[in-house]
Amino acid sequence: MANIETALNEYLDYLEIEKNRSPRTRSSYERCLRKFVESEGIASTNGITEEKIRDFRLKMARSEDLKKSTQAYFIITIRNFLKFLVKRGVAAVPPDRVELPKVPERQIRPLEYSDLERLLSAPKGTEVKSLRDKAILEILFSTGLRVSELCALNKDINIERGEFTVRGKGEKLRVVFLSDRAKKALQGYLGKREDTELALFVSFSTGGKPKVLGRILPRTVERLVDRYARNAGIPRRITPHQLRHQFATDLLLNGADLRSVQELLGHSNISTTQIYTHITNKELREVHQAFHGRRRK
Repeated sequence: MANIETALNEYLDYLEIEKNRSPRTRSSYERCLRKFVESEGIASTNGITEEKIRDFRLKMARSEDLKKSTQAYFIITIRNFLKFLVKRGVAAVPPDRVELPKVPERQIRPLEYSDLERLLSAPKGTEVKSLRDKAILEILFSTGLRVSELCALNKDINIERGEFTVRGKGEKLRVVFLSDRAKKALQGYLGKREDTELALFVSFSTGGKPKVLGRILPRTVERLVDRYARNAGIPRRITPHQLRHQFATDLLLNGADLRSVQELLGHSNISTTQIYTHITNKELREVHQAFHGRRRK
C-alpha cells in the first residue's frame, strides 16, 4: 500500500524522466488521474478497486460533456498507472482486468482541392502579418507539422536546402521538407522581419507599426487558420491539424506508400497512419469502375 499522492507523483516523474514524455503529456495524465482519484475518494493505492473503476466509467458514460474518445483516454491513463504500480511491486488491480472501451474509428474528411487552394491563397497584402500568415499556411501543408511543432521552430532553418529536422512527440526527430511555394512564402515573410527574435513565427501587436510580442502560440495559429478558412468560403471549421491531414492525404493520393507517410508524419505506430487509407484506396475505385454494373445498358 502507498499514499496515492506519493504514488501519483512518482508515476508522473517516471513519465517525464524515464519515458521521456513531454511536460504537456505529464500535465494531461495528471489531470486525468486526479479527476479519477477525487471522484472516487481514493486515499491510497489499495483504494483503487475494480468497483471504483467501473463506477468512474459509469459516471463518465452518463456525462454529456465527455466524448467517447475522451472517456477512452481516461481509462488508458488509469490502466497505464496500474501497470506502473505492478512494475514497482505495489499491490494493485491487474491492468488487463481493465477493459479498454471500443471507440469508433476516426474518420478523416479532406478538403476539396479547390477549397484547399482558396485557403492557402487567402492571406492578401504585403505587410509582415499577412506574409507571416501565408507562410504558416504553406508550411503546415508542405510539412504536415503539428501546430506545437510549428510554433517551436526557430529562424535558423535552412530555407534554400528545403529540409530541416523537427523534434516531435516523445522527443522523436524527423526530417520535413519545404515545397517551392512554402520556401517562397517563408522568404517573403522573413524579408520583412526587422527584429532579433529567435522564433520563426511571432505574434505582432495591433495598430500602428506592428511590434513583435514574442513567439506565436498554438491558439493564435488555430484562430488565424479558422479565420482564413471562413474568408475562403469554406463552410466548416478548419484547424491546423486539418492541414496535417491534407498533407498526408495528398501524398497518398499521389502514390506515396504508407510507411513513408508514417515517417513524414512522425507516427510511432503505422496503425495511426492507416486512418487515411479509406479515402486513398485507388485500387478499390478501379475495381468498382471495372466491374460494377457491367450488365446495365
